[in-house]
Amino acid sequence: MIILTLRTDKPEAEVGVFDGQKQLAYEKWLAHLRLAETLNHQIEKILNKSSISAKELQGIVCYKGPGSFTGLRIGLSVANVLAYSYNIPIVATGGKNWVSQGIQQLQAGRNQRLALPEYGRPATITKPHK
Repeated sequence: MIILTLRTDKPEAEVGVFDGQKQLAYEKWLAHLRLAETLNHQIEKILNKSSISAKELQGIVCYKGPGSFTGLRIGLSVANVLAYSYNIPIVATGGKNWVSQGIQQLQAGRNQRLALPEYGRPATITKPHK
């Protein structure tokens, strides 16, 4: 099972490609304040490095948080769009072993259909002016 992994909760973002639990390629880069403009390029780069096309992906695992609101929002949006576009399963996990947990869930047939972030605290919402 060819799986794309994404982690975008901190200034240093990560993408990986796995065949089951076997890591084929993994990249980290300083994406701070440039995540939206670099994430798609990094995904394309790592797929090319692994000689895998996006159409060959069979699942996506993403880190759900806690972490940066903007980083998680961008990363999970990209992951959800890819999963929807290619009609492949997606799971969002957390903790130290997020990659292996997510891969195990995909291999067991789990599909969250929509990966949702966990920010680690309630949203701060500005009250409307009257």
